[in-house]
Formats: sequence, structure tokens, C-alpha cells
Amino acid sequence: MRNKNEYTPMMQQYLTIKENYQDAFVFFRLGDFYELFFEDAQLASKELEIALTGREAGTAERVPMCGVPHHSADTYMNRLIERGYKVAVCEQVEDPTSAKGVVRREVVRLLTPGTVMNQTALNEKENNFILSVFSCPDAYTVAYCDLSTGENYAMRLPKEDQLLVGELISLGCKEIVVGADVNIQMFDNLRALKHLVLSMEESCEIPIEYQLLAQEIKDEGLRNAFGRLINYLTRTQKGALGHLQPISLTKNDSYLSIDYNSRRNLELTETIRSKARQGSLLWLLDKTKTAMGSRLLKQWIERPSIDKGVIEERLDVVEAFMNDFMLKEELKQHLDEVYDLERVSGRIGFGNANARDLLQLNSSLLQIPMIKTLLSTLPMPTIQQQLDKLEDCTDITSVLSKALVDNPPLSIKEGGIIKEGYNETLDEYRYIVSHGKEWILALEAAEREKTGIRSLKIKYNKVFGYYIEISKANLHLIPDDAGYERKQTLVNAERFITKELKEKENLILNAEEKSIQLEYELFLELRQLIKNDIPKIQQIAKIMAYFDVLQAFATISEESRYVRPQLNENHTIEVRDGRHPVVERVLKDAQYVENDCIMPDDLSVLLITGPNMSGKSTYMRQMALISVMAQMGCFVPASYANLPIFDQIFTRIGAADDLVSGHSTFMVEMMETNYAIEHATKNSLILLDEIGRGTATFDGMALAQSIIEYVHDEIGAKTLFSTHYHELTQLEKKCAHLENRHVRAKEHEGQLIFMHKVMEGPSDKSYGIHVAEIAKLPKPLITRAKELLHALEQDKLSIHSSSNMQDVEEEKWKIQDQTVNGDDEVKEEESVVNDVMPKVVVPNIEPGQLSLFEKVQRPKKEVPQEISIPQPHPYEEIIKELEAIDLYQLTPMQAMNVMYELKVKMNQRK
Repeated sequence: MRNKNEYTPMMQQYLTIKENYQDAFVFFRLGDFYELFFEDAQLASKELEIALTGREAGTAERVPMCGVPHHSADTYMNRLIERGYKVAVCEQVEDPTSAKGVVRREVVRLLTPGTVMNQTALNEKENNFILSVFSCPDAYTVAYCDLSTGENYAMRLPKEDQLLVGELISLGCKEIVVGADVNIQMFDNLRALKHLVLSMEESCEIPIEYQLLAQEIKDEGLRNAFGRLINYLTRTQKGALGHLQPISLTKNDSYLSIDYNSRRNLELTETIRSKARQGSLLWLLDKTKTAMGSRLLKQWIERPSIDKGVIEERLDVVEAFMNDFMLKEELKQHLDEVYDLERVSGRIGFGNANARDLLQLNSSLLQIPMIKTLLSTLPMPTIQQQLDKLEDCTDITSVLSKALVDNPPLSIKEGGIIKEGYNETLDEYRYIVSHGKEWILALEAAEREKTGIRSLKIKYNKVFGYYIEISKANLHLIPDDAGYERKQTLVNAERFITKELKEKENLILNAEEKSIQLEYELFLELRQLIKNDIPKIQQIAKIMAYFDVLQAFATISEESRYVRPQLNENHTIEVRDGRHPVVERVLKDAQYVENDCIMPDDLSVLLITGPNMSGKSTYMRQMALISVMAQMGCFVPASYANLPIFDQIFTRIGAADDLVSGHSTFMVEMMETNYAIEHATKNSLILLDEIGRGTATFDGMALAQSIIEYVHDEIGAKTLFSTHYHELTQLEKKCAHLENRHVRAKEHEGQLIFMHKVMEGPSDKSYGIHVAEIAKLPKPLITRAKELLHALEQDKLSIHSSSNMQDVEEEKWKIQDQTVNGDDEVKEEESVVNDVMPKVVVPNIEPGQLSLFEKVQRPKKEVPQEISIPQPHPYEEIIKELEAIDLYQLTPMQAMNVMYELKVKMNQRK
């Protein structure tokens, strides 16, 4: 702790202010610069790559210091905020000319990642949410706000840390506000991976001036969450938040629930590998013309509707747009002229909108009557209901059109904003200024004539005002009666003033100063006038966003041959010629192989087999994406689609570990599967890909079968389950509501050809070695793998993608050395060894019972059996490594590195 008394008065002032903002950079205004001191300066100089200097401050050692010009400070502040820091902006709050001692300074605003209002620091296509959490005994209540648009939302979540963190990630929140009631340790991993700011606020009482925003919310927990959020915002922003909108309550049972892991697996808003927007469903569907429309589209993708009436209304509008091409194109042209009304309203309400913001507002509102007239030609109740909500804005557009020049400056304090003819007093000031300058030019010509000095000039600067400048070589030409009074002497010239020039100067400068001040005042009046109409403008923004998203759906549906989905209530799926929308777009000229997905009411599970890279995962994902698109109100990529309305979608696709939390790939797989099983209902859609591959063969197979049976018997949800355990295809005989499907592949002259066509019935092979061959693994390695496979097939043992040679050896000796109680069980276990695929390896396991392999005990009697064991081979360790590789999880560069390492090891064993 520093002793403030050791420092100068100005530095004492800084240290006092810094005490209240320990977690923020304090940008301390000194003249034309913002300065940072001590640790702030040392860290900021590194983060901003600016010079670190020092300042005398009354102590023996100079205080570390760095600074940035005030006119470009926003750029530096934005860079710090993007990296997860807070910035306290400290300004002079009294006139230096009248101040006694040190000029008083105060923090006028705290800038944080969740409260950014600067347009250049925001992504126009995404909301910038700040979220608060309140912990109730049985739930988490959450309130979140986009300060830039004024949107407020609240929701109640089950008290599951994973669910809360997943929601936070999905919303893209950059700042969380909590109190002592919340265990902040649940956010540790998230904070380690992202620039996530954690802020504290204990007060949960909603201030009186903001209680109207929450008048529809009766839940005390939700009110506490919002109260915490609004208290934090008012404390840090230190200004009116009049643009905030009433809270919209987000109910979990009012939309299609997709947990965070499933959203990630389906790549709804970003890709798994690069975390980029390009390649996601959002990227594909975003044909919007406005920033509001783009943000609404993202919200609809993350929360599709489960209300059949809402979905059908959206589909009706999309169909109407598709049936009238000219109307749709004209609508797009008008929407293209509509700026971001939500964020313009936010800046107006917040008090930092400039003249260009008001000009954009005016330009946008002028489009509304034309859009309303255009859409009125569609005789649809849904459209008419929306149009009826559009209030007249001619009072705003008329005054803005009269008041603002066509190209105003960014600054609102330097004039040049208001049109001539808008204010009589302003016009008078301007007349004096303009004609005064004309008088100056006339005086300059007259003085040249009177003195005969052709180089005589009348100039102006802020220090001396207007003056006559004459070179020293011409001083002798000045008449004695000219009335020139010497003002300043230069090396080569003298500067003079006259009584007449001084009088005119006072008149001109006063008029110019008054003109600029009056313009500023008139602009503030305009801004305040419009501020009163912010709710009306925000309503217009929502309606424009609604039509913008639906025209985007119509545009992409028209371009990509999508069809209107039919919605049923009898739990039937009938998709003909379905396609994965994103893969189809990425393939471009290549022909996408279309596939059907037919699941009548009495069919709940499709068990899908086929080789790696054949398209099983793509087929499963496309079914989920078609369902999401349909429930958003968009047409879908198929020739025909009849779908139920799902309440939830769960996916476990691909392999990924969670190193930060210490969870392995297999543990993550089990956790995600468990989440689906715990929360799914009969009306859910479940996609499970290669469950059980992360452990030993028989363990994995037993788990896979048990999961299938549990989903089939206990849940009844529509389920697509892909597997390499071909033995499981025998479940079709036992499970009445399960059918086999396989992705077709064929061998031609030793080469594997993927057909990407989903057919009825099971697959008979995995073609794992063929896939390894396609991956260009060394030929000697492939040859050896084929030898081993042949030897194992001769011994009637299966090799699986999740097994290695050690697993196989252990299973052989286990089967040879072990037996089970009872002769029937011995015979059943012998069949595991001797039966040829595709018979079931894992015996049927009733829910709650142990599997056969869990019942195995030490032998009571010897079971004679001869097994041929392949001899060790120099490449055996390399083969183990090869079998452990998951090709789908490797980037091209990682694959090259793996191949290089394997080749080096092979050369070492030659």
C-alpha cells in the first residue's frame, strides 16, 4: 500500500481514484492526453505496445507512466476491452481556469467487455450480452442484457453448473455479474480459456426508475438476478439507461432445447475446429440485409420454436415471399437502406449519438412507409398484424430532414451540423461570420491600395486574432496616418492591428463562437426529442428484423431448392432426398448424395453401420439440421419433409476430450450420453455416434447395447445410433422399434469406393484397413495389418476400431482361462469365440442386470481350446499406435506429423 502523502497533489488525486478501481486501467486525463501510472502503465505499455516513460511525482523515484492522445483513445481502450480488461475513464469535471489547486477529476464511466457502446468495438451481427446470476435453493436465475441495443432477457435454469456454463457460452457472454451467493469456481475453466470478466455486485433491489422494466416478472429469483444486473450497470455507466427495454422471459419449455454440446456438435453458429462463423448453419442462412436481422437469425437458430402456430406463420410468410420474386427483391432493396436501428437507439438513449447516427436514423425511417405499402399487397393476417404495430414516424423524419446537413462531421462540438433555415438566430450568427470574412477580404484589398504594399495580408490565429502582416522590407511604405498599432515582431515581418479591425474581429469571433455553441445546443435538443420516441423506434427495429429473417429464408430456399416442411403430431419422420445444407453448399459443383430418413410412429431407433468416412455422421447431422430449420420456420433441404415437432435435440458426435477439466475423450462421451438419457423425452431427437469406442472392445460393445436398449425401452425418442460394432445389428430381432440401416460402400479392384447412400439392412464390414490405405499410411504397415486381420479372422476373433493388439490377446486368454456358472453360460461364452460375424457378441443385457462379461469368474474347470497366436512382428508397436489414431480428429498438419513419426520409427526397426 502506497503512502499517498509522499506524492504530489495531482498524484494523490490519482491514487485516491485508483483505490476504487483496482480491477481496471484508470485513463487519467491530463490536458490532451490520457495518462496511466504505476502497474497500469507497465501492463498497458506491453498490451498496447506504447512507450513506457516516467514522471516526477514528489518521490525519489520516477513514477512509471505511459499515455495516449485523447482524440485516439477509443482505439486503445477498445484493444484493452477486447483482451478482457476494464477501463475507468477519468475526466476533468471543472474548468481549469476557475479551479483552485488541482483540477477536480472523476471517473465518468467504466468500460467493460459487457458494456461496450462504441460502434467500432462491436460485431454488428452478434449481441454483446452481459449476464448476471442469482443462486436460488433449487435453481439458477439469470438476467442478461445487450446494453448497445437495450434488450433484456431473463430465464430460470435447473441448478446444474454445467447447464449454466453451457448457456453462458452459447450466449457468447463476455462478462458475468455475481454475488456472494454464487460459487464462482464453476467459471474457472471458462475464464482460463476465454477473455471472460467476472464482476461483483451484491445489491439485488431493482431501483425505482427501472421497476417498470420488470413489472411482468413475478418470480423473486428472476427479479433478484435483474436487480443485480441493473445495479451493476447504473453503478458503472454513471448515466441514464432510458433505452433499456422491458424484460423478455425466456421459458425453457417454449423453444426447442439444444444443449451447448449439441449446438457445438451440429455447428449451428460456429465450426468445431476453427470456431469460425463460416461453415456453420448461421453462415449458410444469413442472407439478411440488416444487422438487426442477422442478430435475430442467430437467436432463432439457437432457440427454434416448438409452437406449431408460430412455425406455420413464419412458413406462410416465407412461402409468400418465394411466390412473389419481384416483391421480395424490392423488399431487400429497402431493407438494404435500413441501418442498425437498435444500436442507434441505444446510443441516442445513452447520450453518445452523433449527427451521423441521427442521419442514419432518418434515412432508415424514411424506408418504413415504402416497406409498409409494399407488404400491404400481401393479404396475410400474419403480415398485417406486424404492419399494424408500425407507428408513424413522420414527426421524426420531418424534423431531422430539416435540421441536419447531408454530410455532418463526427464531432458535435465544432459546428457544421445544422442546415441553414432551421434556426433564425443561428442564421444571423452565420451571416455575421460569413459577411465579416468578406469584410476582412475587402479591408485587405483597401489597405494594399492605401499603402501600395502588394504583399500585405490580413491573417488570423487563435492567440492574436486578426492582424495585418507586413514584411520588414516594406515597413517604410506605411503612411504615418494609417493608424497601425504594432502587435508582434517577427524575424522577417511585423504584425499590426487597427481599431476598426479589432471591432470587426470581436463581432466575427463572438458570432462564430455563439454559432458553434448554438449548433451544439440545437443538436442536444434534437437528440432529446428523439429519445422520447425510442420505444417506437425499437418496435420498428424488431419488425424489420422479423421480415428480414424471413426474406433471408425465402432467398436461401429459392437458391438451394428447399421445400416447405409439413408438421405432424403423430411422431413420424418422413424426409425424402434429404441433404446436409452446409456440406451441400461447400461441395459446390460436386454432386451431393441425397438420402431418405423414414421413421414411422412405431419406429424409434435406426442402427446405422458402415465404414469410416462413408457419411454416417453427416447423415445423422443432416437429420438434426433439417429439424432445426423446420422449427425455425425455414424451408428444408429435401424433396419432401414431414416432421414431428421435437422438444429437445441431443447429439454425441465426434471425439473430443476436455483437458482443462481433466476429462478424457471417453469420459466426455459418457457424460454427454448420460445427459441425453437423463433429459430426453419421447418427443426428443437423439443422435449417438460410435458410443463405446473409447474403451476395450467388449466393454464398449456392452455399453453400446445397453444404451440402445435403454433408449428403446425406457425413452422411446427418435434415435439415430451409428456404430462399428456390427454384432449389434442382431438387436433388430429383439427390439420391436429398431431397424438397421447401412451406408453403402463397395470394393473394386482392391479399392474402396464410398457410395454415401443409406440403405436398409446392416453392413457386414468396417473396411478399417481400406480407410487407412486411403490415408496413405506406409505400404509395409498396411500389408502387415492385412496379415494380422487374416490371422484373427482365421481364429474367429473380431478386430474393432477401439481395440489394440493387447486388448485382443487379453480377450483370448480371458476366454481360454475363464468360465461362468452353469453349462448354458459356458456354451454361450464359447459361442462368442466361435460364431462368425455378424452374430451378436455381447449377450442380451436387461436394464439393471450385469453383462455376461461382468459375471465371469475364475475357472471351475478347464476348457480345452487351441488358439493360434500371431508371432510378434517388428511393427507391432507401430500398429498399436495406428489403431489408436482417430483420423477425424486430426488436422492435415497433425496427420502429416503423425505419418512422419511413424515412418521414422519404421526406419529405426529395419
